[in-house]
Amino acid sequence: MKVHFRGAAGEVTGSLHEVEAAGRRVLLDCGMIQGSPEGERRNADPFPFDAAALDALVISHAHIDHIGRVPLLVRRGFRGAIHAQTATAELMRIMLLDSAHIAESEAERSNRRRGRDEPEALPLYTQTDVEAAMALVRPLPYDQRSEILPGVEIAFRDAGHILGSAAVEVWADGRKLVFSGDLGPKGTPILRDPARIDSADLVLMESTYGDRLHRDRAETIRELGRILDQAWNDGGNVLIPAFAVGRSQELLYWFAKHWDEWQMARWKIFLDSPMAAKVVAVYDRHAGLFDEDAQQVWRDKPNPFRLPNLQLTESSEDSIAINRIERGAIVIAGSGMANAGRILHHFRHRLDNPKTRVVFVGYQAEGTLGRRMVDGAQWARIHGRDVRVNAQRHTVGGLSAHTDQRGLMDWYGAIAGHPPLTLVHSEDKAREALAGEIGERYGIKAALARPGMTLEV
Repeated sequence: MKVHFRGAAGEVTGSLHEVEAAGRRVLLDCGMIQGSPEGERRNADPFPFDAAALDALVISHAHIDHIGRVPLLVRRGFRGAIHAQTATAELMRIMLLDSAHIAESEAERSNRRRGRDEPEALPLYTQTDVEAAMALVRPLPYDQRSEILPGVEIAFRDAGHILGSAAVEVWADGRKLVFSGDLGPKGTPILRDPARIDSADLVLMESTYGDRLHRDRAETIRELGRILDQAWNDGGNVLIPAFAVGRSQELLYWFAKHWDEWQMARWKIFLDSPMAAKVVAVYDRHAGLFDEDAQQVWRDKPNPFRLPNLQLTESSEDSIAINRIERGAIVIAGSGMANAGRILHHFRHRLDNPKTRVVFVGYQAEGTLGRRMVDGAQWARIHGRDVRVNAQRHTVGGLSAHTDQRGLMDWYGAIAGHPPLTLVHSEDKAREALAGEIGERYGIKAALARPGMTLEV
């Protein structure tokens, strides 16, 4: 068995790993590169392999940096089965159709502005391409070892990152490869903790936060409550860039759990996303995957997805109408890194108002507007227009859907024998720090994946 590292090898986004085993070729993830405009242009580059020569694709979870180029892969010749955990399979359609819609809209906007001699802008892929890709998806439950090709078996184990997220075990050629996908912290609301892996011959592990420890979650939640209270007293509105899957649902969970304490009934709450209702429906259908604490909240509190003052705004008209609210609105909108989506429209309308509060609750990649604002940018360029940032900004780091250095070390440390380890899905600063800590604790030298690097399992 061989592993070829094709993406997320020195950066956080663009997860893409090719496995040769049992005479077959299997791709682990096919994610979109996100961040700077220069980085995102790489999404249209040729794949470093023949898409038509691949036999199968295995998906770890439904975030765009892990699935965002799947329709492009199919357009370029891939015809194998796409294996995903059952909830992930449902979320994939929603996420990819939204991604295609954004790409089509941005191409249309660019073409309206292009000069006579400029080439026509084309979307990376279309909604038709998404439907072609979804026809190849084969859902699998957690904890079921399945043969996906002659001599190649896989199993999905709960990764606790978002609904349906999985660490992937791959057996072939008498060897076992483990790919962590993205790992969530223990105690993440709604989700179960990441499952333990008993053994491996090689581990590919994400290391997004390999150089830091998260704040205590309880203190983070108290901070969020204080921010909301201050915003109410200031007479402004709260804007929260958040991914449609994962963080948005967690925020609603905390609003429900602290319904009385935070006086949430006084707010107008908007989950401003064209796919919000669809995502909530997937969560409803897969409530059996929730942890015990979530089951308790669903029994004893207002249903987080049915709060009496919650509006799921699917249409553009409903989204635009939010701009007329002068105070008392909490707007959760994508994208989570503020590099696309409806949050940009709200930023354009409200960032110049000092009563506005912007709350960042997730990772902000280099090159994104979210990162620039976290770093203190005084101006934001949105849809060709410069907007002064007078809004108050808050970074609430303890809500991360990625586990921290301690969590990564504990997850790896539970694997018998401390097998060879390669770190992916991170910038070098985080990977180098994690590799050093793992070497000191477990006595092994972790490798740092590089694009084009190959390892034998």
